[in-house]
Amino acid sequence: MKSEHLPLLHSVSAPAVHPDGSRAVVSVVRPDFDADSYVGQLWNVPLDPDKRPRRLTRGFRDTDPDFSPDGLVLAFLRAAPGGKPQLHVVEADGGEPQAVTDAPLGVSAFSWSPDSHRIVFSARTPEEGRYGSVDGVSAGGEDARLITEYKYRMNGVGYTADKPLQLFLVDLPDLDEEPKVALTGRALKARHTVAAAADQTAAEQAATDQAGTDQAGNAEAAATAPLPAAKQLTTAATDHTGAGFSADGNTIYFTAALHEGADADLASGIYAIAVAGGEPRAVAPANTGRQSVQAVRESRDGKWLFFLAQDLGGSGQDFVARNTALYVLPAGGGDATVLSDIEGMDLGSSGGIELRGPDSALLLNDARGTTELLQFGATGDHALLVHGDRVVTGAAARGGSLVLSYSDAATAGDVAVLDSGELRLLTDFSAGLRTDAGIIEPQALTFPSTDGYPVHGWLVKPAGKGPHPVLLNIHGGPFAQFTGALFDEAQVYAGAGYAVLMCNPRGSAGYGQAHGQAIKEKMGTLDMQDVLAFLDGALGKFDELDAEALGIMGGSYGGYLTAWTISHDHRFKAAIVERGFLDPVSFTGSSDIGWFFGGEYTGGSAEQMQAQSPMARVEQVRTPSLVIHSEDDLRCPVEQGQRYFTALKQLGVEAAFLVFPGENHELSRSGTPHHRKQRFDEILRWWSRHLPPAANPARQD
Repeated sequence: MKSEHLPLLHSVSAPAVHPDGSRAVVSVVRPDFDADSYVGQLWNVPLDPDKRPRRLTRGFRDTDPDFSPDGLVLAFLRAAPGGKPQLHVVEADGGEPQAVTDAPLGVSAFSWSPDSHRIVFSARTPEEGRYGSVDGVSAGGEDARLITEYKYRMNGVGYTADKPLQLFLVDLPDLDEEPKVALTGRALKARHTVAAAADQTAAEQAATDQAGTDQAGNAEAAATAPLPAAKQLTTAATDHTGAGFSADGNTIYFTAALHEGADADLASGIYAIAVAGGEPRAVAPANTGRQSVQAVRESRDGKWLFFLAQDLGGSGQDFVARNTALYVLPAGGGDATVLSDIEGMDLGSSGGIELRGPDSALLLNDARGTTELLQFGATGDHALLVHGDRVVTGAAARGGSLVLSYSDAATAGDVAVLDSGELRLLTDFSAGLRTDAGIIEPQALTFPSTDGYPVHGWLVKPAGKGPHPVLLNIHGGPFAQFTGALFDEAQVYAGAGYAVLMCNPRGSAGYGQAHGQAIKEKMGTLDMQDVLAFLDGALGKFDELDAEALGIMGGSYGGYLTAWTISHDHRFKAAIVERGFLDPVSFTGSSDIGWFFGGEYTGGSAEQMQAQSPMARVEQVRTPSLVIHSEDDLRCPVEQGQRYFTALKQLGVEAAFLVFPGENHELSRSGTPHHRKQRFDEILRWWSRHLPPAANPARQD
């Protein structure tokens, strides 16, 4: 694979299954160099093996499909070029999509009512005078912000307190209604005349001209683009997320941090609000401590509340390597029961709960470099439905059919149905990627660390006999995991002739909480030991790997461990430190999560931070280093990279600083296609200079 093959990476959404179980709809999105954006449409995927998938919509970027419970309507989000995603609906059998919202900052998520007549959606709601809400007031001309709380920014979002996620309720428009047409000629003139001649009091007379213009303009807009009126349900200056209806349709459940002292902890809870409106009420289990609740859904029989949560300890901030667990609570209140193995299962990767049957739920579990699909019953039973060397990314069950989206070593995203316990493939969206780019299957490996602890990972080896230069790639998190699924980074580097090693050292997710918590207040100890042991194990096992031609790289926490490692181990010819967590001290005040993250991982004292800080050891670095950062990164702010690069230069270490404008912490995953390609090209240019691969590895045989 090469950088120019990025448009062949098709990302597939979680499926929406029609209530009759005959078909599913997914969104398929890809990078597009011509638009320098992400484009995609909805695809209809029949479960009948004799029928083929087909493109269902033709918008610029159509995502997040979901059928109404009665199966008559399909709702989804549509974004125009340069625009924000808005809620649209279309008849399930096809037709012209109709816009339902015109939210200034776009719609984030939505959910159907059980009777299929209403939709609850979330949208960031700008404070008056900000984000273009007043004509002529640009971002630079807005009023100053007075900050009094920790939680005021978020990577990829920016300031949050002045545009919180609020919940809205909207009635489904009549899709059979005669479409409105734009007023023209005499009709438009008559409308303007009526608006301008509207009754006005003497006090209003001074504003006659402006008011008449506004009314006429509004009247014209209403005639050309009528939208259903949405009722705002929430108003608190915090995010309200994960909204869904109760089984009887009278209540909406959601998650938020509305408790007293919410700015000083990471806790959030379950809340309920009547569809008719009113104040939210807390739905608090009687027997759980401080938790971060990530999702809530009432069972279809209306008897149970499923919710996903992480325990936070007594401080409300102890988040390090806490697995996300599934709980169930009687809908009428009472004690919560944990349904999953908190130590061994981490159910947070999907971010949501998908219902199945009257009292069961589908969840995704990160497990040893894979993501499994499990089903949990409210009474305590559970079953492993899909496992193996794949990453399940979404699932839905209706009409007796269970459909899932997934990736594995051969696909960036596809759709399958579970038939009699076996997966049957329904799509092949990565056929072009395999044909045109060529995919190298990773080889799973396990090597002992120096203390005997097993370290699990993969080798992506280029074609030919070698010897191949080796890149040790370290993931972010640190409570995250590499998987054996198709990974564009490893494929591009292997395609250029590099053997890529990736592992999940202690600190990673997917191997139990103890594995993840092993580096709490000990960053740069067991984790560095594990990645170097994995490297040494691979070098010892494979003669075609060149032990004299080693590079090391990583992003975020991976940037941290890269910078930390090259201050201890000088065998690497070069390094790439990307969007790194490099100085816990300055990170505390500059990062959106700095007020709690560093203190929980390194410990809060100055001595602890100093002892685990790459910046504190930068004088030990001898390795040529490319530092990559994005200007709008609020997670690991650009000052982290700037200071590290400057320190290397002052010490006489060869260094370069690659900075991307307009990008945030997610550059490598969701940055603009042009920047993603440029990033790959610059990385390969750095490696070819310091770690040249064997000439034309594909011809070595």
